[in-house]
Amino acid sequence: QVQLVESGGGLAQPGGALTLSCAASGFSFTTRNYHLRWYRQRPGKEREFIAFIMTKGSNPYYVDDVKGRFTISRDDAKNTLYLQMNSLQPEDTARYYCNAVVNERDYYGPGTQVTVSS
Repeated sequence: QVQLVESGGGLAQPGGALTLSCAASGFSFTTRNYHLRWYRQRPGKEREFIAFIMTKGSNPYYVDDVKGRFTISRDDAKNTLYLQMNSLQPEDTARYYCNAVVNERDYYGPGTQVTVSS
């Protein structure tokens, strides 16, 4: 059974940094080319896609809002997806979710809350 569990959220000051993790189980990053994504849902808004990476190959993709500030990466040995977030701003306050498409099904974790405030 595919499971995704995010961690690493919390309170950060404007200009600060956080690193989110997403531990994946029920599938292995090394066996096939899976699509992995980070989404976020800001207060009062719909969930939005922010970053993408494949388990095979490089060239991650970012939306303009986070490009140059956030970095998506993965550790195949730990079967874990990461989101390094730098230069955080109050508008980055959101619940962050990781996503994997496995056997043509979308899976999400429960999310981790990030609050950026002074």
